[in-house]
Amino acid sequence: MNTIEVIKGEFLISTDRNKLNLELIHTFLATEAGWCDDIPFKTVKYSIANSLNFGIYKNEEQVGFARIISDYATIAYLGDVFVLDAYRGFGLSSWLMEVITNHPNLQGLRRWILLTDTAPWLYKKFGFTAVRHPEYYMEKHDPGVYKEEI
Repeated sequence: MNTIEVIKGEFLISTDRNKLNLELIHTFLATEAGWCDDIPFKTVKYSIANSLNFGIYKNEEQVGFARIISDYATIAYLGDVFVLDAYRGFGLSSWLMEVITNHPNLQGLRRWILLTDTAPWLYKKFGFTAVRHPEYYMEKHDPGVYKEEI
């Protein structure tokens, strides 16, 4: 898959995995995100290795991140979306969602999924809605799995 890079003002969004600051991503996810507290570094690294990743950068410094898990034919899962506090309010999350949803390998998908309890206003702007039939949704969730890996 080709690397995509988009520039807007002083910011860059790139899918180049080599640009990612794994330590920054891990620290944010493990301590600030709230949805994956205590996630081990090796788990973050492995998840990134198996995803389509989008980093936001200012002068080579990473300031945001999101990743997609997809078969590139029918479905995409959007996860681990964040912009560092100091860079919120600049429209970066909306721009990131625009770049993600316009990625050439993510077109024509039947379903996009996302689990979130933050920023629903952002995702609604890009067509995300509440699950129409939550009675069909099932999950196997182990919230203590990361504590077992430590």
